[in-house]
Amino acid sequence: MQSSRYDDILREYWGYDSFRGIQRDIIESIGAGHDTLGLMPTGGGKSITFQVPALAMEGVCIVVTPLIALMKDQVAQLRRRGIQAAAIHSGMSRDSIVTVLDNACYGGVKLLYMSPERLGTELFRKRLHHLRISFLAIDEAHCICQWGYDFRPAYLQISELRLLLPEVPVLALTATATPLVVDDIQRQLRFRRPNVFSMSFERSNLAYIVRHAEDKEEEMVHILQTLPGAAIVYTRSRQKTKDIAELLNAAGISATCYHAGLEHAQRDQRQQLWIRGRKRVMVATNAFGMGIDKADVRLVLHIDTPDSIEAYFQEAGRAGRDGEKAYAVLLCNDNDKRRLTQRIDENFPDKQYIKSVYDDLAYFFVVGSQMGAGKSFAFDIDQFCYTYKHFPTRVSGALATLQRCGYLQYDEDPDTRAHFMFKAQRSDLDRIRPETPLEEQVITFLLRSYPGLFTSLISIDEGYIATQTGLDTHQVYIVLRSLAQRGVATFIPRRKTPFITYTQDRVKDDEFHIPPQAYDDLKERYIERITGMVRYMDNSSVCRSRMLLHYFGETQSHNCMMCDVCRHTDTTLLQASPLCSAEQAILQLLSDGQPHPLSQLQQLPYDSSETDRALAMLTQEESIHIEGNCISR
Repeated sequence: MQSSRYDDILREYWGYDSFRGIQRDIIESIGAGHDTLGLMPTGGGKSITFQVPALAMEGVCIVVTPLIALMKDQVAQLRRRGIQAAAIHSGMSRDSIVTVLDNACYGGVKLLYMSPERLGTELFRKRLHHLRISFLAIDEAHCICQWGYDFRPAYLQISELRLLLPEVPVLALTATATPLVVDDIQRQLRFRRPNVFSMSFERSNLAYIVRHAEDKEEEMVHILQTLPGAAIVYTRSRQKTKDIAELLNAAGISATCYHAGLEHAQRDQRQQLWIRGRKRVMVATNAFGMGIDKADVRLVLHIDTPDSIEAYFQEAGRAGRDGEKAYAVLLCNDNDKRRLTQRIDENFPDKQYIKSVYDDLAYFFVVGSQMGAGKSFAFDIDQFCYTYKHFPTRVSGALATLQRCGYLQYDEDPDTRAHFMFKAQRSDLDRIRPETPLEEQVITFLLRSYPGLFTSLISIDEGYIATQTGLDTHQVYIVLRSLAQRGVATFIPRRKTPFITYTQDRVKDDEFHIPPQAYDDLKERYIERITGMVRYMDNSSVCRSRMLLHYFGETQSHNCMMCDVCRHTDTTLLQASPLCSAEQAILQLLSDGQPHPLSQLQQLPYDSSETDRALAMLTQEESIHIEGNCISR
């Protein structure tokens, strides 16, 4: 019986005796060949729902995921469990990709992770009909929906793939989807019939707090000094991640920062410092968090307001995945509403402005009318804005619309790899004597890991080389540069320059058109999301958990008794639980208005963990204050 086979696989490879929530329902549905959509909140165990059936079924499961770091991490974890897994992404050489695809064709891979951009490549399409594919697993499936908050055009490749593989079922998974997005995911992925399994998005251990603060940084430090444990602080600016991390370190709170502009090795290193507890706080943009395996995060704090409930809910949901009490805190003030409104114009500037950017680009790159198709240009946005008197944020919004219209492709943050080739023949390599032990390590690893280094320039990942050799990225760079200077090799360092590619010839003025689906419809949805976020911030009467659940289509819910709204509007809350009783006892102890030593809390008739949580909650709410070893009201 297949169901018992799933249990055996779960027990053998993961050591669990039973599935959680709707995992079994999803597994049995895709195992029976049905197109399936699974809605599971962050921490709900999405990966199990495709990894287990992939092992039970014949052939290879193609897993589409947008993050290279996530696919690398999951492949490494699967291999440690003895499972045949591989990944194809932009950091690999052509020969490496061919090797992986050949292994998959001959049955040497059970789970093949791919970025959506790779699905449309000629190399993959040529091998496609030689692969025995069990099913397609689409992670972060909301990215295929233009009505969603995180639409990615590359995900539309999946729809084309389904036309080529009409008999192969698809499993779509996401942690954030409104009813409208749920319907559109199934339409875009060409489901044979609607088939949705959903868990409640309720997080009973997570307290949602909105704190109005004029000085957000001061409030952030206060909260972090009050609540112990690992934390994530989200901000929208790359520079701000660095500034806030420095501020926290200066306040005695160990922190590091993370954003997409860092080198891969830097990101991996900082992520590991935080995961292993060597850094308590990760200050990050929204580039951080997806697929991060750290269950004991006690606090997720947003110092900048996200522009959608979906984004906020997903990021906040990274707290408390171990089931213990955790907090999701949003700091806001009157300036946030103004900034949110500004984002509408930044993301969707008026159509005439978009047309002016299109024309100015043509002058900037010297592209004539009915010319340019297929040409790529390095794009210095600062120089462009200085030359034509534009603001970068509005230009980015205009470029996004031009991309949706099909006029151009804007690669804002390209991952242009370094390239390397030995000048000597393989037979002559023995004559090249490494000058240092570091050179020997790097050369040995290059020869083992990158085929074709003697015949052509090969894309290499300096961060990956550093990780595998135990060096840091700078040491690897110095070695590669030294080999080039000695004439042993050719080395082209990595670049981070944005690129614009014309996907069609520049059109004439009377042919330029922005269709509603590329602008008007999306702008309307974006305004709705901004409005929803403002409504969430301003709310003072509805339980925040209930408000979030209602947004995602859950009508049956109850007050959480933990959020800031519940705690200020429900007069029965103080008698609701032992935790609240402990809070009441602490307040009673301090009712004389005098400071009391913290040691007196040990005399209260409650478990120490209940007392600690009550103390943390009261301090966060500023109902009490801690100075040294004393507490007071």
